Amino acid sequence: MSVQALLDTGPIVAYFIATELNHSWAVETFKELRRPAMTCEAVLAEACFLIGRRRISPSRLINFLQRGDLEIGLSLGDEVSAVCALMERYANVPMSLADACLVRLSETTGFPICTLDSDFTAYRAHGRNPLNLITPSAYRSLHEP
Repeated sequence: MSVQALLDTGPIVAYFIATELNHSWAVETFKELRRPAMTCEAVLAEACFLIGRRRISPSRLINFLQRGDLEIGLSLGDEVSAVCALMERYANVPMSLADACLVRLSETTGFPICTLDSDFTAYRAHGRNPLNLITPSAYRSLHEP
């Protein structure tokens, strides 16, 4: 595959927690993604909280940043108007800050979003374009007969 991708919280958590349903998928998918993968600080905060609750040190995730396997691709301060507009547009979902940041990051980079969250099928880049997603179902369709 070797694509540049944006990482959402779910795949990160699944990668670190072996008992998660999509752990194997996350491990295999991360091997195929071009480094560095990109995310936002809101995703990192969510993922650190969730893996910490499972007694896995959040520093393991932060080490990905230190090694250069992961990078922050969006400064909320620079994109606050666009992120706020997205959250207002999708208030009925409701759209989280992490989701809004990833959609905005997808708009600015054109990279697919690696996610487990079905809400991303409802979101649109630039208000009209379906997002390119890397999901377990897409993975299974490519790797199973």
